[in-house]
Amino acid sequence: MPQLPRRSLLMGVAMAGVAAQIPGARPAAAQTRTAPVGPEAVPSPSVDAGVPLRWLDGGTPRALVGATWGVPWPRGALPRGRELSLTTAAGTAVPVQSWPIGFWPDGTVKWTAHAIGTGVPPAADYLLRPGQPAAPETPLRVTETARVIEVDTGVVRCRIARRGRVLVPSIVRADRTVAANGTLVCLRKDGPGDQEAGTLRQERFTSDIRAVTVEQRGPVRAVVRVDGRHRADRGRREWLPFTIRLYLYADSDGIRMVHSFVFDGDERKDFISGLGVRFQVPMTDQPHDRHVRFAGEGMERTEGLAGVLGEAVRGITGLRRDPGAAVRQAQIAGERTPDVSTWDTRVTNRLHLVPAWGDYSLRQLSDGCFDIRKRTRAGHGWVQVDTGRRASGLGYVGGVSGGLAFGMKDFWQLHPTQLDIRGAAGDTAEVTVWLWSPDATPMDLRFYHDGMGQDSYPEQLEGLEITYEDYEPGFGSPYGIARTTELSFWALDRTPSAERFAELAAAVRTPPLVVAPPAHLHAAGVFGDWSLVDRSTPARREIEDRLDFLFDFHRDQVDQRSWYGFWNYGDIMHSYDPDRHVWRYDVGGYAWANSELSPDLWLWYQYLRSGRADVFRFAEAMTRHTGEVDVYHLGTYRDLGTRHGVLHWADSAKQLRISSAAYRRFYYFLTADERTGDLMRDLVDADRTFLALDPIRKIRTEPYQPDPHALGIGFGTDWSGLAAAWLTEWERGGDPIARTKLVNTARSIAAQPNGFIQGDGLYDLATGLFAIGAPKVSVGSLGAVFGLVEMCSELVDLLGLPDFTDAWLQYCRLYNGTAAEQIAETGQSFGNLNLRQAHARLTAYAAAGTGNPALAARAWQEFHTGHAGYPGNLDWRSVRIEAPAVLKPVDEASFVSTNASSQYGLAAIQCLALVGDHLPAQEDR
Repeated sequence: MPQLPRRSLLMGVAMAGVAAQIPGARPAAAQTRTAPVGPEAVPSPSVDAGVPLRWLDGGTPRALVGATWGVPWPRGALPRGRELSLTTAAGTAVPVQSWPIGFWPDGTVKWTAHAIGTGVPPAADYLLRPGQPAAPETPLRVTETARVIEVDTGVVRCRIARRGRVLVPSIVRADRTVAANGTLVCLRKDGPGDQEAGTLRQERFTSDIRAVTVEQRGPVRAVVRVDGRHRADRGRREWLPFTIRLYLYADSDGIRMVHSFVFDGDERKDFISGLGVRFQVPMTDQPHDRHVRFAGEGMERTEGLAGVLGEAVRGITGLRRDPGAAVRQAQIAGERTPDVSTWDTRVTNRLHLVPAWGDYSLRQLSDGCFDIRKRTRAGHGWVQVDTGRRASGLGYVGGVSGGLAFGMKDFWQLHPTQLDIRGAAGDTAEVTVWLWSPDATPMDLRFYHDGMGQDSYPEQLEGLEITYEDYEPGFGSPYGIARTTELSFWALDRTPSAERFAELAAAVRTPPLVVAPPAHLHAAGVFGDWSLVDRSTPARREIEDRLDFLFDFHRDQVDQRSWYGFWNYGDIMHSYDPDRHVWRYDVGGYAWANSELSPDLWLWYQYLRSGRADVFRFAEAMTRHTGEVDVYHLGTYRDLGTRHGVLHWADSAKQLRISSAAYRRFYYFLTADERTGDLMRDLVDADRTFLALDPIRKIRTEPYQPDPHALGIGFGTDWSGLAAAWLTEWERGGDPIARTKLVNTARSIAAQPNGFIQGDGLYDLATGLFAIGAPKVSVGSLGAVFGLVEMCSELVDLLGLPDFTDAWLQYCRLYNGTAAEQIAETGQSFGNLNLRQAHARLTAYAAAGTGNPALAARAWQEFHTGHAGYPGNLDWRSVRIEAPAVLKPVDEASFVSTNASSQYGLAAIQCLALVGDHLPAQEDR
């Protein structure tokens, strides 16, 4: 991709001052929007009073590696450098590590991040407030040498290599090496493995370290980042760049790993047939005191704890001769058996004749079935152990003197996955967490059709008319897509009991997270326009019930329609086919949604206002997916996302509207997740993408050659994506160039003859300014529905630019206005615009900004009319479709589409926040 040095892009931060002198801006005609008042308003909290915190899923977790979370603060409330303390609700001090991750324009802290280890008082509720933080009894220590970085949590010591193929040379507990030689492994085949492929060649690759960075060291938490590539065991090929982050916490025997990789192969030749993380576990106990554990599915009758398969490497139960009840009971419990001299000699004399089962495998090849097998050793047959539906993703191998528990979050959701144990009967067991199972069909990322003659732009546009897919040869490449997976490891000093193992499995399935309540999030004034759930009137209750219905329906569709799998989990489908009673999974642009019309934003605002754990987990999975799979991280399309389609990378529309940081900011600030921070920081220079790819190349009528000083960039979906990245970088205290670009573009949009209504402009990479164009009107229905509304709401408050505020209020007033109103202000009608229900929230914004009750009434009329959305007179129910009409019973609401749900949700939430006190009673509509 053509690029300019970043530091030469702008002529210094002083360019912000130059932008202030841009001529042509209209005088401000409206006051800056004020905060909403009414039932949804919450007074700003007192910092000294503290912030109440709780666990997202309620109660008190019984197991965790450690926990990290984010907390917002009102503008001007928390000065930089002020220390924060954490206590239980009862007042017991909790060791905590805190650091700022976001700032207000006045320099005060907007977001703080916090970490606690496992040696904390168990509590369901906590209080965060200014004060001296308590230190852990044994503060975490990081020691660096030329060859390794050692992190000592006070319970375990983890050594991380600076170079070579072994990432983690050892994990030691109490001077015993529990695990060693931690590496990444990859298997590659040169074909898909189907019957037509013939004989396939398989290659093996292992991690190769390129850089290691200690990103954080503190008394409670340390973060070590390892970057590298997978290198062939034989030959010189290197591919699949990876980033591994290891998280360690004070007093914890657990290690959290976040594994990210980018696909940079040729999808026609490179078929990943296995991808995993591997450790070796020394086995020092007698075979009958060695144990294997696997967690099954969580069971409601046991408070969500998973079922556990527990076996000894050499079993002594069920034999023809009985070693004694005490011996049998100890082995079943995973405890040290009595000395063999106390056993029945008819067993001890023949113990060597009892097979030792050294190899185990749990495979989750689909979302509905897993199986467990075992064998004595390689070269011998497998014996079926058991099957189940959805494994929790946790295994263990070791003995009564210690061993390693190893697990993967979203194990069955991200199928095909696998947990392997090999050689447990020997001196060293090998464990592998397979992110892609070697027993599954190799990963096939090839395009799903041959183009069907769509070689020219006119033919491709015709394809849009029938399948809604924007096809273009060569653009359906997966080169540069990525995936992130979360893993957990525990270095245990004994074989865990079934109950303890089930508790660890629960922490793998649903890692505990501390959260601030919705009332505090709202009072802090973050993320623009939203209000708390309010059912105080029948009209409000009706909208709240419909919001719940839409979320519950889409959440349940994920399970009913099996929207799972390594590349799919976290996304939802775009549109429904009521004739087949299926979502249009195989119909071009109607298949995977890929953030189309912002379901990500809808889910996050639904969480902010409700605090529901299920909403958070849904939004979390979507953020993990859309930020990785739907966006390119390498290659020609780097920093761009892909429009909706049958494959997540199929459509030729590669645009910032999909890769937008607007969809990631929530998760980052609520969790302080470093990987999400990386993804957003990568987008700071996304304005360079317009040199590589013209997003409107198929509909241009004039010749166009990308010019770094005159790039055609739209003020809607394009600029909103850029602004989101620049705003987030500015908030995080990053490169000041981001703020300069943000301010310069905002001012030069406002300076256009028709402001946002101008539609687009020529952007200069060197100055961050749009050239002032001739007056025109170019308003599209999609411009504001990919984060522009949310970005402008925040920027109006943060930048304090009256001309920008005026330009945005004008756009909000006129989009759903009459043709006469549009002509009077801009000289031209906007034409027959779509998505008027979605844009009701723009009318509401204008009403709140100008104090105009007529606009407020108009906003609610637009909302309830439901143009291109959900009108108020719908039958808001689903129906059950049974066999034989469908393969399996499903719930159907044929009026539902993801576009409409997303925009209805956002319009409802923002209208309630902005003009909720003008909501008409049901009988008045």
